[in-house]
Amino acid sequence: MGVRDAMTERRPIVADCCCSEKKTKTVLLYACSGGANVAEISDRAARQLMKKGAGTMFCLAGLGAEIQGMIQTAKDADLNVVLDGCPMDCAKKIFDRLGLKNYIQIRATDLGIEKKKGVPVTDAEIEKMVAKAQESVNRA
Repeated sequence: MGVRDAMTERRPIVADCCCSEKKTKTVLLYACSGGANVAEISDRAARQLMKKGAGTMFCLAGLGAEIQGMIQTAKDADLNVVLDGCPMDCAKKIFDRLGLKNYIQIRATDLGIEKKKGVPVTDAEIEKMVAKAQESVNRA
């Protein structure tokens, strides 16, 4: 999928507005992909959210590398969902450094998940992050 393809492949997110009309918006999902369990949880949560139609995963590394087309795609999105693993907030810091404001952040450690290396993740931990992200997207 090309950079601009993410924008043309709009995954509908339905939100009620004050006049009870339905609106479709473009939601992009960015996951931490570090080396700890919370990174794996973030990544797997983003993939589950995409399968559920909550948005389209997009390339955080491309933003970090300052690839202009990817930055423009993030700017053009109605909402970017930043799934960080821990308080290092690497994904959020990329968005902030680029001046991108149209995002919400979900952090795995804020959900009571302890950051560890070399431990398997559980479906319950992934689902906890999926549920929080879905709730946040629905409110946005």
